[in-house]
Amino acid sequence: MTSIVGTGQLVRHALRRDRVLATTWVLVLLVTCYASAAATASLYPTEPDRVRAAEAINATPAIVALYGPILDVHSPGELAMTKMTVLYAVFVALMCLVLVRRHTRVEEESGRTELVAGTAIGRSAPLASATLEATLVSIVLGALAALGNIVAGLPVAGSVAFGASWAGVGLVAIGLTAVACQVSASARTCAAIASSLVGVLFLVRAVGDTSLTGLSWLSPFGWSTQLRAYSGPRWWVLLLYVALAGVLVVLAQVLHDRRDLGSGMLAARPGRAHGSPRLSDAVALAVKLHGAMLATWTVAMLVMGGIFGAIAPNIGALLDSPAARAMIERIGGEGVLEETLIAAELSILAVVMTCFALTVVGHSATDEHDGRTEQVLATATSRSRAFAATVVVALAGATWLLLVTGVAVTLGYGVVGGRFGNAFGDLVAAALVQAPAVWVVTALAAACLALGTRWAVAGWAVLVLFVSLGQLGELLRLPGWVIGLSPYTHVPQLPVESFAAQPELTMTLIAALVLIVAWARYRSRDIG
Repeated sequence: MTSIVGTGQLVRHALRRDRVLATTWVLVLLVTCYASAAATASLYPTEPDRVRAAEAINATPAIVALYGPILDVHSPGELAMTKMTVLYAVFVALMCLVLVRRHTRVEEESGRTELVAGTAIGRSAPLASATLEATLVSIVLGALAALGNIVAGLPVAGSVAFGASWAGVGLVAIGLTAVACQVSASARTCAAIASSLVGVLFLVRAVGDTSLTGLSWLSPFGWSTQLRAYSGPRWWVLLLYVALAGVLVVLAQVLHDRRDLGSGMLAARPGRAHGSPRLSDAVALAVKLHGAMLATWTVAMLVMGGIFGAIAPNIGALLDSPAARAMIERIGGEGVLEETLIAAELSILAVVMTCFALTVVGHSATDEHDGRTEQVLATATSRSRAFAATVVVALAGATWLLLVTGVAVTLGYGVVGGRFGNAFGDLVAAALVQAPAVWVVTALAAACLALGTRWAVAGWAVLVLFVSLGQLGELLRLPGWVIGLSPYTHVPQLPVESFAAQPELTMTLIAALVLIVAWARYRSRDIG
């Protein structure tokens, strides 16, 4: 028992540190879940409409791969929670990944865990507190999601089962991340391992749902569907989450007891005695540090963009109710509907690309906080060059990912729909036109970094604010000028709309001005 002494104190400290991060993440997930549950009844007012929509989803492999199948086409709850059951469960898993990694490997790598260990805190208390805190957040999220769905009009038992599935996915992600933190001695490698495992589990579920029947039972995301939350819940499936999470946490504890503080089960490879002369340049060094992450994101965007592009040609079949058909006719037919869907998909993916840029800025803040930036500045590298390295990699990397996504969407759309035509130029342009909005948010994140390392996390708050205004502003009936604060609302919706240069140039100018101010501030403040 002495090894976990002080766990309660560390949990309270972690909850205080994460009060903004966790609360924001939970609120965004809850509002999105509630909006999906509340909107389904108006879009599909009768049971035949819902059945046709569910059958159309099941008949489209690309949609099943992304969202999962609807096992009971007569269940309004399963249709309402189509996206939430699997796709948004991934976001729940990522939230837990961030929380556990933040309070274990990041703290250990920075040396703060060693300082804490010098007090009356047990050796296993940091790991125990991180898993316990993330577990509490997962359970609260699941309970609130269940309550929100009940308020939105969905069945009570199904809503409880659905909320429990989100909490269960969170528990498994906690265990995966805890193991990854013991395997790797680097916070970045730990994040790469844990996120890759989440991606593999999602892919296994997708393959099982679309081709190899039964394979989805090997993935927690598959369990979320097989739970049948809104069509006769299989309550015993919830035990699978608990069992797997328990095994993973125990394994993490065993690995933790077998390694030294600050190390990992896989020892970090020693670097070369003499680095490449090219790495003396700050930009080249930043590219080297983030190259593996950029490669991983590139592959992920190729897959995601291809799936999103493959969904578009089948969108007409998903909206087969009279109300939906009337909407299609009003906007100009199924061709326009496909373009509208692609524009909406690309706007969502643009937010994802922004996360890459903010991650790069966040790594720069971590490097500065841990003293690595000061070592770089001790050479002939100037502050301006160090700041520029972060900005260049963040902006160029996000823009590259937008280009890759545009190409992938085009390929998915062309292969499934059989209509390439001018799609390549139109859809790639529709992706790249999102870049100025991404640049504005990245510039604001860089400005937060310029204020100091403790402000760097505010860049994520800016992103959440802008996304919430754009996605939920009309639902909340906010004034137009408030919604317009989000740069994502000013992006021309290609290929539905024609290109408009004025908002693109305005956002580019704003990004440039913010970066100039941030650069001036970074040059004048203390490092660290």
